[in-house]
Parts: sequence; structure tokens; C-alpha cells
Amino acid sequence: MKMALNWDPVALLNVVFCIIILIMGVWGYKKTAKISLYIGIAFLFFAISHILTILGLSADLTYILLATRIIGYLIIIYALYKYLNP
Repeated sequence: MKMALNWDPVALLNVVFCIIILIMGVWGYKKTAKISLYIGIAFLFFAISHILTILGLSADLTYILLATRIIGYLIIIYALYKYLNP
């Protein structure tokens, strides 16, 4: 595995926003709702996939990237389901 940093501004912004949403999700969980934590954790998975892309590992870890994004989306789907069907 060759690691070359990819300073793609879109990926960097995605990481920053994912981390902000994670922090807000934890904060929201402490204040009000469990759904906030689920959303924060989902965006943690998205942040991991973006960090792997920035590190230049996306070509070598395609299936791991795919799995982390699928897990993130499934957590969002679960959180919305729980919110809509209390």
C-alpha cells in the first residue's frame, strides 16, 4: 500500500463538516435526543471514508470505503426509521 496525501479541497471540507456534525450529534444527545447520536456516529463513518481518501488509500481500500459508507447510510436510515416510528 502506497500512501500519498491527496489534498482534495472537497474531501477536506467533507471531513471538517463530518466532524462538526459528529460533535453536534454528541452534544444533541447530551441535551435532548438519541437520534442526534445516531446521526453523529453515521457521519463519523463518512469522515473515516473521506480521511482514507485524503490519505491516498481509496484505491487500495475500495471495499472498506464502500463498507464504511454503507454502514453510515444504514445508521441514518435506522435513525430516521426510529424517529418516524417511535
